[in-house]
Amino acid sequence: MRGTRTMLALTGAALLALTAGAAAAAGQPGEGKEIRLARATWDTGWFPAAVYQRALEKLGYEIDGPVTLDNPPFYSSVAQGDVDLWVNGWFPLHNTYENAFERGAEKIGYLAKAGALQGYLVDKASAEKYGITNIDDFKKPEIKEAFDANGDGKADLVACPPGWGCEVVIDHHMDAYDLRDHVNPITASYSASMADAVARYRNGEPILFYTWTPNWTVGELVPGKDVVWIEVPEPNLPEEQKQLEEATVVSGVEGCVADPCKMGWPANDIRPVANSEFLEANPAVRKLLEVMSLPIGAIYEQNARMNAGEDSENEILGHADAWIEANKDQVEMWLDEARAAAGS
Repeated sequence: MRGTRTMLALTGAALLALTAGAAAAAGQPGEGKEIRLARATWDTGWFPAAVYQRALEKLGYEIDGPVTLDNPPFYSSVAQGDVDLWVNGWFPLHNTYENAFERGAEKIGYLAKAGALQGYLVDKASAEKYGITNIDDFKKPEIKEAFDANGDGKADLVACPPGWGCEVVIDHHMDAYDLRDHVNPITASYSASMADAVARYRNGEPILFYTWTPNWTVGELVPGKDVVWIEVPEPNLPEEQKQLEEATVVSGVEGCVADPCKMGWPANDIRPVANSEFLEANPAVRKLLEVMSLPIGAIYEQNARMNAGEDSENEILGHADAWIEANKDQVEMWLDEARAAAGS
C-alpha cells in the first residue's frame, strides 16, 4: 500500500508538472498565479499601468489591484514583497528611494527611455508682457503681484503633493534660489490645482506651474503656443542628485525660452520596478518588462482623452485594450518572447 501511495503521489506530481507545462506551451505561463500590481497616484501613469496589466493577463496572470500608492509606500512595499511591481518608476527622480534596491527591489526595462521632461512653465502672454525667462524673475514685485491669486503677496506656483519626487526638488529650489519670500508652492491635489490653473488661463489670467511629460497639461497648454518653459538660474539639485546637475541642461526642448534649456531637472527614464524574488519566480514577467515599452505620443493622446472626461476605470482599461488591438503584432512579439523565457 505504501508503494501504491508513493506511486500515486509521483503520478499526481507528474500530472501537475505536465499541466503547468501545457499551460506555458499554450501561451499561459501565468496560469494559476497572481500579480499584486501597484500604480502611482498621478493619473497620467494609469494608462501605461493598464496596458501592462492587459499584457500580463494575456500571459494568464490574475491581477490583484492595481492598488494606488504614493512613492514612499510603494518603494517600501515592493522591497518587502507586499506588492510585486509597478511601471511608474521615474529615474533619476526616484533615486531618493535607492535603499529599496538594496532591500529586494529592482529596476527592469524601460516604459519610455529619456521620455520624461520636468520644469516650470508660464503662460506665453505673461512671459512676453513681463519679460519672464527665469524662475528668478518672480522676485520682482510687479511679477509677484500679477501671479498672486490668493493675496498672500507671493506668486502662486502649481507644485507637487507631499510624497512625490518632484516635491523634494521644488522644495530644494525654493531654498537654493532664495524663493521662499516670493513664490507660494501649491501642494494640494495636482489635478485639481492644474484644472484651476487652466481655467484661469482661459480667463486671461497669468499662471505659473510645474509639469512633467507625458502629461495632459502639455496637450491642453501647448509649449511654444500657450505656455513657455522657463529656466532656473543654474543647475541645483538635492545632495543625493548632485551628480545629475549637468543633465538638467537639455537641448531641443520645444517651447523653451532658450536652447539649450536649463530645466532644473534632468530628463527621466520611466521604468518598471519589481520585487526581485517575484521576478526570479516569474521569468515570463521579467522578459515582458525587459522588452515592452510605450510611445510617448500614445500616452499624451490617452491623457488628453482622460482629462476630457473618459476617466473611469473601465474607460482607462478600454483605452488600453484599444491600443493593444491597434498594435497587436508588436504586442504579440513581446508576449512570444515572454512565453519563450518561461519555457527555457
